[in-house]
Amino acid sequence: MTLLLTEADVRSLLTMPLAIEVVEESLRHQGEGELVLQPRRRLRLPDNGVLHYMAAADPVRGYLGMKLYTVVRGVARFVVPLFRSTTGEMAALIEADALGQIRTGAASGVATKYLANSNARMACVIGTGYQARTQLEAVAAVRRLERVRAYGRDPERRANFCREMSDKIGIAVEPANSNQEAVRGAEIVITATSASQVVLEGAWIEPGMHINAMGANWAQKRELDAAAIDRSDIIFVDSIEQAKMEAGDLIQAFGENQSRWSQVRELSAIVAGRIAGRSYASQISLFK
Repeated sequence: MTLLLTEADVRSLLTMPLAIEVVEESLRHQGEGELVLQPRRRLRLPDNGVLHYMAAADPVRGYLGMKLYTVVRGVARFVVPLFRSTTGEMAALIEADALGQIRTGAASGVATKYLANSNARMACVIGTGYQARTQLEAVAAVRRLERVRAYGRDPERRANFCREMSDKIGIAVEPANSNQEAVRGAEIVITATSASQVVLEGAWIEPGMHINAMGANWAQKRELDAAAIDRSDIIFVDSIEQAKMEAGDLIQAFGENQSRWSQVRELSAIVAGRIAGRSYASQISLFK
């Protein structure tokens, strides 16, 4: 019988600590070559609606599935069908808005665990939408934060975000008046926006910072300017193949110089112990 999970089911069952544990385990298996991944593809409709889909298979543990979602008139709807690889039967059908939100945050949590300085205590987040919430929640789960700043363009949304997230993570989240003010003094920087223009400039980055840049998943968009990419000593991504297709921050910074992709590594390689992450305290690390 197929298990049917609603958004409410996912939110009641999947905590952030559990999500971080499972994503870290999955990345370890990816780094060990046990998973088969297919980057995101997009099917555009004549009325500007878009169907997005990506697939993965874990033959060792016996599952394969897809994440499917539509964006029509600015509204996104998500679903994950999960199949048993040995029989092809559908194991579960999962409403996946919350699932994607939590998983994306968890990936940044894992990156922060392996790349940020262990004594990092101050974080900032640029963006106050629903993805920013799980990004900050995940970072707070892997580092003992003492101070957080947040900036978003809408003052009312910014105030609501700071109030809600202060209650959520048990740390006072302070509103900042600008991107630059939010970043100043932060040891961990999160960019979680839908902006097509730069929200984090290289000139603001300080030695030892770790950056989680999770927005800008189109080649034409970017959250970080070229100087921010240039200042990053180590750069990690979920998938190099997919990053070359849609990581606008990197695509635009690297331009025609394809050799620069040689400095990009996959996060799974660190988790699997194949390569080292941060090697000194003042190193600037970026997870895209």
